[in-house]
Amino acid sequence: MGLQVKKVEGRILAVSVSQHKGERKKSIEEGALLPEFGLETDAHAGRWHRQVSLLGIESIRKLQAKGLDVGPGDFAENITTQGLDLPSLPLGTQLQIGLDAVCEVTQIGKTCHNRCAIYRQAGDCVMPREGIFVRVLKVGTIRAGDSIRITTTD
Repeated sequence: MGLQVKKVEGRILAVSVSQHKGERKKSIEEGALLPEFGLETDAHAGRWHRQVSLLGIESIRKLQAKGLDVGPGDFAENITTQGLDLPSLPLGTQLQIGLDAVCEVTQIGKTCHNRCAIYRQAGDCVMPREGIFVRVLKVGTIRAGDSIRITTTD
C-alpha cells in the first residue's frame, strides 16, 4: 500500500504580529516565516513548539455573534484563516502556507493561565479551544489572500 496524500485548501485573511506577549496583534501586509523560529518580528517567535498561531475567522465570528467587536489579531493569533477546520487537524499535519512556507502542527488549543480581556468581556475565548500552533519547517513570505494547503499522510 502506497502513501496516500489528501490536500485541503483554505485562505489567509490576515497576518498579524505584536511587539510584546499578552497583547492583541496588529495586521501587517506581509510577513516572513523563518525555519525553527516563527513569524519575523513577532513577540512569540523563537525556538519552541508554538512558533506561529492560527485561528479561523469562523471561530472569531462566534464571539462577534455575541456582540463583541473583535477581529483578526484580537486573539493574539498570527494567521487568521478561512475555510479550514483547524482544531480537527492531527498533530504532525504539514501546512503549505503561501507559495513556499511549510509548517507542522505541534499543538491544538492551549491553557489560558490568565484570563484575557476578551474572556473578561465575553465570558469566553475561542483561542484555548480552537486555535492551533505550528513550527516553521521551510522559509516563505505570507500575506492575506494566500492559500494554505493542508497535506496529511495516511
